[in-house]
Amino acid sequence: MADRLRIAVLGASGYTGADLVRLALTHPRIEITALAANAKAGQTMAQIWPHFAAYPSLPTLVKADAIDLSDIDAVFGCLPHAASAELLSTITDTRIIDLSADFRLKDAATYADWYGGAHPAPSLLSEAVYGLTEFARDALPAARIVACPGCYPTAVLLALLPLVAAHAISAERITVNALSGVSGAGRSLKEANLFPEVAEAVHPYGIGRHRHMPEMEQELSLRAGRDVTISFTPHLIPMNRGELVTCIVETQHGPDYLRELLADAYAEEPFVHLLPEGVAPATRMVRGSNHAVVSVFADRVPGRAIVIAAIDNLVKGSSGQAIQNFNLMFGLPETMGLEQAPIFP
Repeated sequence: MADRLRIAVLGASGYTGADLVRLALTHPRIEITALAANAKAGQTMAQIWPHFAAYPSLPTLVKADAIDLSDIDAVFGCLPHAASAELLSTITDTRIIDLSADFRLKDAATYADWYGGAHPAPSLLSEAVYGLTEFARDALPAARIVACPGCYPTAVLLALLPLVAAHAISAERITVNALSGVSGAGRSLKEANLFPEVAEAVHPYGIGRHRHMPEMEQELSLRAGRDVTISFTPHLIPMNRGELVTCIVETQHGPDYLRELLADAYAEEPFVHLLPEGVAPATRMVRGSNHAVVSVFADRVPGRAIVIAAIDNLVKGSSGQAIQNFNLMFGLPETMGLEQAPIFP
């Protein structure tokens, strides 16, 4: 068997960290060497997540500063923003795949404006590669720090990047309505996330100013070569995982042309799929997998089209994409460890 690459997962007790461990367990080239969760140090993964009871060889959780990084090939950061950059900035000789928001934005002032505090390591922002894998392949092999996109930006950018790059849609009038499962809000105890609060209800939040907006606009503008602005409204819906975005765009071209652009962009992609004409994306099509599905529809209003995309927010929107990036960073087949078919029903 080929030599395994040794990884550490920081923040392994959260939804994102636990899903990364789940995927890494079946990756043929990954050895999970260290797991950190400061508040739960000393516990096993099975004590926190009973579905890991079948894997007693998993490392016991420790505090992050107790990990010996001298023999670690890659660190996956699954920590909250600010805490992530503060800790990861002390790592100099190990490659980093960060799943927080800390290295996604290139401008420290923009980060401070949207995240409510100065960036802990602004000198590293220019070094980090924005890891939307399908659009970052050339930069990943040499990257030391990879910033994995947020779950909402992943879905929105996969739906829109090929269209803005071709100047096929208006850069000023893009409206996105997004739906996400409750796991997207994290595992910390919050009154708004209690079952009686979220069950049988849909909750808009971050209205007019969600933290993923500048990330989406940054990447859309870079690809378009001009400033792109969006109106974005996320909604929390009563399911565990999954995400769907509906993008209303203005275009001088018909939906058939937009479909052609998406078909060309994703023809050879292993994880992004343009659905047959007339088939609408649904979260059940991608649940538990690293796949994304996209489709285009005509709007009844002339000059508009509707682009819809669905992903699993914890896999393609987070941990799966992180492993996809890891594979390319280390010269492995991109799909390695990510061949899981969607869970249905």
